[in-house]
Amino acid sequence: MARLFHLVFLSLGLGSMIAAGEAHAQTCRVNIGSSQTGCVSYMEVYEYDYVTEKPAFPGGDSQLMKFINKTREYPRSAYERGIQGRVTCSFVVNADGTVSHISVIRGVEPSLNREAILRRGTRTDLPGQHRLKPDRVRELYGSI
Repeated sequence: MARLFHLVFLSLGLGSMIAAGEAHAQTCRVNIGSSQTGCVSYMEVYEYDYVTEKPAFPGGDSQLMKFINKTREYPRSAYERGIQGRVTCSFVVNADGTVSHISVIRGVEPSLNREAILRRGTRTDLPGQHRLKPDRVRELYGSI
C-alpha cells in the first residue's frame, strides 16, 4: 500500500513540489590544461548565480573598484594608440578565496587583455559557499 501511495505521489508531481523548495546549484567545467598525451583535464565548479553565498571582494564592489584603480597600470602602447575598452574575464574563486584559471572571454587588445589577467590574479576574494561550505565558484567580470 505504501508503495502504491509513493508511486501516485510522484506521478502527480507532488514530489517535485517538495524538492522545489531547495535550490540546486548549477555546475560547469573549467579547462585546467592538457597532459603530454593531449588529454584535456577539467575541474567542476559552481556557477556564480547558483550558489547560496556568492564570492565577494572584501569591502564590496566599491572597494573592488578602488583596488582596480589603484593597482592597474594602463599599457603604454595601448595608451599611445588611444586603444580602450572593457576586457571580460572568466575566473574561478577557490574555496580559500584565491583567484585562479583566468581566461579572457572578450578581449580588446593583447596588452589590455594581459593587464586584466594580472589584476584578476593578484586579488583574494571572500569565497563563495554552497550549503554553508566554501567551494569553487566561476565568475565573469569586465574591467579596464
